[in-house]
Amino acid sequence: MKRTNFTEVRVFVFQGFSNFQEHQLTLFIVFFVLYILTLTGNFIIVTIIRIDHRLHTPMYFFLSVLSTSETFYSLVIIPRMLGSLVGLSQSISLECCGIQLYFFLGFAITNCLLLAVMGYDRYVAICNPLRYNIVMNWRVCVILASSVCVTGFLLALLQAVSIFRLPFCKTLIEHFFCEVRQILAVACTVPVFNTILTLLLTFMVITAPATFLFVSYVLIISTILKIASAEGRKKTFATCASHLTVVIIHYGCTSIAYFKPMSENTGDQNQFISVSYTLITPLLNPVVYTLRNKEVQDALKKVLGRKFLS
Repeated sequence: MKRTNFTEVRVFVFQGFSNFQEHQLTLFIVFFVLYILTLTGNFIIVTIIRIDHRLHTPMYFFLSVLSTSETFYSLVIIPRMLGSLVGLSQSISLECCGIQLYFFLGFAITNCLLLAVMGYDRYVAICNPLRYNIVMNWRVCVILASSVCVTGFLLALLQAVSIFRLPFCKTLIEHFFCEVRQILAVACTVPVFNTILTLLLTFMVITAPATFLFVSYVLIISTILKIASAEGRKKTFATCASHLTVVIIHYGCTSIAYFKPMSENTGDQNQFISVSYTLITPLLNPVVYTLRNKEVQDALKKVLGRKFLS
């Protein structure tokens, strides 16, 4: 496609939360506190899993990878958004926008696929416990985690390259970061290839993993219901309750953002929906695993106890 027919745009300007000028400081304080809690919570999760040998299991290995990915995921978006709320530049170059989109998609896709892998781990642990140590050995865990990360960033590269080969005619992005649908909205034209690719990636990253998780948990719950004792059922379900909660929150927020037609939302609504999956979801991950998981709670108490004693 030739670009000579268009006035080529090299710099974008974020609308951000400019419609809430009188609330900018309040939004900054709220988002900043949530961001610090997100960083702190995920750091604590990764640290506890690393130092407590009782948590050196496949489930917590994947959780530490997820927490690390969530940390970088929010790091790509939130600092620039916080800066714009206190009057720093709202503009971004075409190249930086492409880089931001690439890393945002890379970590976002990685998180979705990691949750599916964690669901598979819970399925094997509960539905096929006698073979769990064989199926989910450390070599397999490392291969799965590495494959998920590589796949996430390869798909992100494909999407980012296909988008930024387009010519852009508008400079104003009605958002606080370079989000896929918002970038396509400022393109001079969107070829059929980009539309199909976006739909295909949405299916691969959201629909397929969510369907896989749904089937996995149907099998898991049916297995749990066959356990004779009520205490046994409760204890077994507790091992996957935290993951199931995170899955529902994560895919729920993402589905609202990407399956609801853009025409049904205003720019402000789109931004606050995006806050849910760029800021709230990464925060809820460590909160849920800390509040609902007894092993993590015990490890945290043990670490805090050591520090107080020292």
